[in-house]
Amino acid sequence: MGKRFLMSVFVVLFITGCGGGGGDINIEPTTIDNSVNDSNNTNVGGGDNPDDICASYTNSGGQLIQGSADADGNCSYSASFLDAGNPLTVDMTIPALPNGGAHLFDGSVFVGVNYDNDDDLAASGIVRGGDGPTLTVEAGATVAFATSSDFVIVNRGSQIFAVGTADAPITFTSISDVNGTVAPEDVQQWGGMVINGFGVTNKCDYAGNRGESGFSTSDCHVAAEGAAGLDTSHYGGDNDEDSSGRLEYFVVKHTGAQVANGDELNGISFGGVGSNTIISNLQVYSTFDDGIEMFGGSVNFENFVGVYVRDDSIDIDEGWNGTITNALVIQSETDGNHCIESDGLGSFSSLTDAEVESKIAQGLQSAPTITNLTCIISPNGADTATHDPGAGWRFREGIFMNISDSLMISSPGVDSSDNNYCLRIDNRSATAAAAGDLVMTSNILACQDRDRGDTIGGLSPADWAEANGNQFATITAATDPTANADTSLVLLGGTPPIYSTDFSTMVVDDAAPTVSAPASGRIGAALQSAGWAEGWTYGIFDGSRAQPLWFE
Repeated sequence: MGKRFLMSVFVVLFITGCGGGGGDINIEPTTIDNSVNDSNNTNVGGGDNPDDICASYTNSGGQLIQGSADADGNCSYSASFLDAGNPLTVDMTIPALPNGGAHLFDGSVFVGVNYDNDDDLAASGIVRGGDGPTLTVEAGATVAFATSSDFVIVNRGSQIFAVGTADAPITFTSISDVNGTVAPEDVQQWGGMVINGFGVTNKCDYAGNRGESGFSTSDCHVAAEGAAGLDTSHYGGDNDEDSSGRLEYFVVKHTGAQVANGDELNGISFGGVGSNTIISNLQVYSTFDDGIEMFGGSVNFENFVGVYVRDDSIDIDEGWNGTITNALVIQSETDGNHCIESDGLGSFSSLTDAEVESKIAQGLQSAPTITNLTCIISPNGADTATHDPGAGWRFREGIFMNISDSLMISSPGVDSSDNNYCLRIDNRSATAAAAGDLVMTSNILACQDRDRGDTIGGLSPADWAEANGNQFATITAATDPTANADTSLVLLGGTPPIYSTDFSTMVVDDAAPTVSAPASGRIGAALQSAGWAEGWTYGIFDGSRAQPLWFE
């Protein structure tokens, strides 16, 4: 690996929304400091060359590789700048651009080199996050890609630091969005993101028990989604405290692609990403496949928003044991699958019962904690959906879920399918529920179709959930869950009606909720007084969306 050079370009940014054609870029202004030098003290900013505002790096041959500025204030980068076969191997900064400019990439951006064996990793000095190159993205920057074949990979050992603010979020989107030619719910305009780390995945074999001294693995290299040819990357290891960097006030839009090996790229895939990765105020908007999907690891999320995700908004597999605190999921009226689809063990169907129990005894199953989630899902069936009908929470294949103080709602519309259930618990996870290893507390669920799945101690999943401190509203027709409608169901309010009402004013079946007062102080994503999703997200609030929400 060549010597790293850190290029920092700082500019004054006055960003306005891109106009014309129904595009949906909406980024607020910020101010950035204005001085630059690379590690060789070569001035790459503030000169007379207009290209100096663009991202650049110095390659191993000492050549400065730089984007080119155009008359519209954008920076363009050909596939020769970075692409699948030409990954970033030195530190680089993507600056915020003045006057709403965007960084337009004709190729993929792969950060660091992919390795698929322990010897090559050791020889390269890559054993943890921070050993490889770092991609830094400044607050307020917009980064856009040309086609669904273009995507972003942060390889193991490498890191991304994309730290926006509420006034200047960072947006990764499509060039069609920047050009204003994208419709609000368009997907597959570019690929999406894959972040890989050295965290635990139960696709690998381990000695010892997770979280205890002596726990280890060797040759743990699981092919990530999008792994085909030059696009191949790997994740996995035994370091649940690994760091892949930081994403904050970060928005990903219009993603999705089916790649050569049959994978469908998500908004962001987190493969073995560790708990020292900071994820706060993250949004995925209009994605073809899943919103976020965690394949093992221990990364935690605070303030997550998923809007118009066509498959599962939150997908869990392979032993992820992190947390989600405060999350808002809003599906399209006619398209979207599960709010949560969650699996405990990867390749579950190919494991024997003994292998399943052995992995669980080692603590390798998924065991996440989710608190204060609001899901507003599509009540429509497979005839209109890209993947499967709108549905709520599915727990299966040995996941030990702990979910509390949350709302699961499809009541604004009429269920059109028997598969528009609120709750489903299957196979080894039903056993976990009976044993007290799968926990649901103080959740309120409002769907016509209550549940699906295996019995739990002789009870249906819904009856088991109610016996353990949760409540299902009685829904027989389309029911507005807001106080504005003066109905027997009052869970949400505000403008738009996405906010949890105060627990003391909630109404379920014409009465106060039967669940215990929530430990967190509220049920659902946010009270209106909190407003943590305002100002930086797209697609929800007036002034930063292309269409109203379907249930307004």
